[in-house]
Amino acid sequence: MKRAKILLSAVLAGLCVGFGGIVFLSVDNKVIGAAAFTIGLFVICTFGFHLFTGKVCYALQNDRNYAFDLPVIWLGNLIGTGLTAGCAALTRIGPAVHEKAISLCQIKLNDSLLSLFFLGVLCNIFIYIAVEGYKSNPHELGKYLSLFFGVMVFILCGTEHCVADMFYFWMAGLWSGRAILSILVISLGNAVGGVLFATLHRIVRSAP
Repeated sequence: MKRAKILLSAVLAGLCVGFGGIVFLSVDNKVIGAAAFTIGLFVICTFGFHLFTGKVCYALQNDRNYAFDLPVIWLGNLIGTGLTAGCAALTRIGPAVHEKAISLCQIKLNDSLLSLFFLGVLCNIFIYIAVEGYKSNPHELGKYLSLFFGVMVFILCGTEHCVADMFYFWMAGLWSGRAILSILVISLGNAVGGVLFATLHRIVRSAP
C-alpha cells in the first residue's frame, strides 16, 4: 500500500513536470519559458509529491527502503510525464508543442553519452540547491526564490533533467533504444550530482 501511494505521488509529480514542459515548449522566449517551468517543482514541493531528481539527493541519508522506493518514483514520473504528453497531443496546442519537442530531443539524441551524463550531474546540483533551499531556508521568500532560481538556471544552462526529458521524448514521440539509454544515463548523472552535492553539503554543515 505504501509503495502504491508513492507510485501515485510520483505520477502526479510527473504530471507537474509535464505542465512545466508544455509551458517551456509553448513560448518563444527561453527566459520566460524557464521561469514558467518553475510551476512544476513549485507544486511538487508544496504538495509533497515524489520527484526522482529531488528524492535521489537524500539517498545516502536514509535507509534501504528509501533506496528501494527510488525506482518506483522514477517509474511513476515516467508514467506521469507520458500522461501529460498524451493529453497535450489531443489538443490544438499539440502539433506546435510536438514540433518543438522533436527539435529539442534531436539535440539530446545527437549528443554523446558522456556529455549527457555530466549535464545530468550539473542539473541535479541545481535541483538540490532548489529543494534543500525550500526545505531549510528560514525565510518564506527565500524558500520560493530557491525553487525559482534553481530550476530557471538549470534550464538556461542547458543541463539535463531526466524527468523533464521523459516528457520531451513522450511529446516528440521519439522513444527508441538510444532514447531510453540517454534517459538512463541522464538519470545516473542526476543521481551522482544530487548525492555528491548533498553529501558535501552535509560534511560542511557538520564541520566545527
